[in-house]
Amino acid sequence: MTNAFGATSTTEDVLAGVDLRGKRVLVTGASAGLGIETCRALAAKGADVVGAARDLAKAEAATAAVRAAAAESGGSFSLVQLDLASLASVRACADALNAQGQGFDIVITNAGVMAPPFGHTADGFETQFGTNHLGHFLLVNRIAGLIREGGRLVSLSSSGHRLADVDLEDPNFERSAYDPWVGYGRSKTANILFAVEFDARHREHGVRATAVHPGVIWETELSRHMNEDEKQALVSSIEAGLAAAGQPPLTYKSIAQGAATSVWSAVVAPADAVGGLYCEDCHVAELEALEGIRAGVRPYALDREQAKALWALSEELVGEQF
Repeated sequence: MTNAFGATSTTEDVLAGVDLRGKRVLVTGASAGLGIETCRALAAKGADVVGAARDLAKAEAATAAVRAAAAESGGSFSLVQLDLASLASVRACADALNAQGQGFDIVITNAGVMAPPFGHTADGFETQFGTNHLGHFLLVNRIAGLIREGGRLVSLSSSGHRLADVDLEDPNFERSAYDPWVGYGRSKTANILFAVEFDARHREHGVRATAVHPGVIWETELSRHMNEDEKQALVSSIEAGLAAAGQPPLTYKSIAQGAATSVWSAVVAPADAVGGLYCEDCHVAELEALEGIRAGVRPYALDREQAKALWALSEELVGEQF
């Protein structure tokens, strides 16, 4: 597959000439950063966008530009309450959406947390695995019946998946010392494996799923648990790894560039080209088995047997089968 988009493409570039009137979209994490820009870009093309956020007052204040874009294009924008760190909240959100009975053409699971101190969700799961993976796993599966034929799921992962595979024996660090970056890596790998298995289960019904890496964007709230020294240490580590691998130095993206791969995968890319795969910089990533933060996807993140095993564990942990 060839396309004219790349690392510096913005949402405006990717969606130029696209008309999304009549399309309905759900975006989680709609109160900051990439979530707001994703909602704005799609609403600006006439889509009816539903943003999910933990803090509705914050989201309401932060999304004025989304409402303005929707008003100008003839689209719409509304908010629903969702705390991914609480399965009760996830179920309430899914129940409310199902009760409305309106279908979705696109679901983008954008919300997430990165490298927090060790902690647990309301249900006792390690914060990152519970929030980034299990919350979205439960939400998407509970509303899967609303995703229309031809629809797509876009699961936001990260090059951070390269830091660690999932640990199916100890997902909550109960028998191993907590490392925030290992926890982040596990949760981001889980985001990819979820897309792999969801795609396999739903492609016969015309629904596809893909995972994406938005790029390195410091302007979002994702890095809120890091101080400046920690950020610089992370950057230095990444740059050293890139140099050792002979790859170009680290580049940062704007929020509009960071959201571009999400909307490209959701709207522009052919479904068969991205379904069940991992995308970065508006293209399908190549397999890259070497360790370290760099371009490419680790083979373990696309392993179907691992995806099946994670799905089974996730069903057990949330107490529901799909």
